[in-house]
Amino acid sequence: MGSKTPLYEQHVEAGAKIVDFGGWDMPVHYGSQIGEHNKVRQDVGMFDVSHMTAVDIEGPGSKALLTRLLANDIGKLTEKGKALYSAMLNKDGGVLDDLIVYANGDDYLMIVNCATREKDLCWISKQAESFDCTVTERQGFAIIAIQGPNAIAVVKDVVHDDVKTVIETLKVFQGGYCGRWFIARTGYTGEKGVEIILPGDDAVGLWRDLRQQGVQPIGLGARDTLRLEAGMNLYGSDMDESVTPLVSNMASTVVMKNHEFIGKAALQEQLQNGVEEQLVGLVMTGRGVLRAHYPVFCDGIKVGEITSGAFSPTLQHSVALARITKIQGELTVEIRNKHMVVEQVTPPFVRNGKQVYKKQ
Repeated sequence: MGSKTPLYEQHVEAGAKIVDFGGWDMPVHYGSQIGEHNKVRQDVGMFDVSHMTAVDIEGPGSKALLTRLLANDIGKLTEKGKALYSAMLNKDGGVLDDLIVYANGDDYLMIVNCATREKDLCWISKQAESFDCTVTERQGFAIIAIQGPNAIAVVKDVVHDDVKTVIETLKVFQGGYCGRWFIARTGYTGEKGVEIILPGDDAVGLWRDLRQQGVQPIGLGARDTLRLEAGMNLYGSDMDESVTPLVSNMASTVVMKNHEFIGKAALQEQLQNGVEEQLVGLVMTGRGVLRAHYPVFCDGIKVGEITSGAFSPTLQHSVALARITKIQGELTVEIRNKHMVVEQVTPPFVRNGKQVYKKQ
């Protein structure tokens, strides 16, 4: 038995198929994974993402700590509640985790992945020893993500007026507090929506209220196909400690100028030597499904492999992310001993329910 979120019993009552995910008992689907995927793209769905770890970083040394920890520049957070997406690197430039940080005055709220929780907390706490700040994991909290074109309207119909007021003031990629609730205009689906961090008991009530409003619970299976269509990386698949953000389609989140951070020297060396690999999008309109670890070839020579792949319910064909060497020529993927032609594109594949990918 794994760890359970405050919403575990709600999933069981809804008939979810429960699986182990990073040591947590989580719903992979409640029936039709494709149906759940389409519900988010076309209407609204809600996810229990309480397995994610919320960390408060507080004190006068918080900004200096995060400047050192993150490859992106925490100095960009000049507005209260603004969010920053970044990689946290080891000394070799490998990605320890990808995460989101929200500014709260001189303090910060960080959300990290569940599979890297213990490693992240140890690393952050170790680095924090040199700074005047505290690092505290939130206990007893849950996170509910409500996503889809109708998500914000539905949430505003359910919550109290004070929460509604906060939602109405938020910009995309910004969050704000309402008492012990933290509401953010963020998500992992490529759709409109909010993510709400709140005490576990409050989460059960909100979940039930949303259910009564007709909001369908969505499992981790659909969450994965939604994030892949949105061109969003999955830690442990599309990047990990063995690769840098420069070969993980995350170069835009790395700030090298006037910014000293752990792993910078390794990235400088990689840039000087030439970045030979890239994480690209692949599209296959023929029959078959692109899967992780399938080899990718260029003119018959292996040039890399797929890191994430699936059938896209929105596009009705297969899409994938793949790490390949920078080379020109026709690309194919080997599926069951057959070489299937694929097209290299620039992700994302889908945004707000529509095809947006471009040919490279």
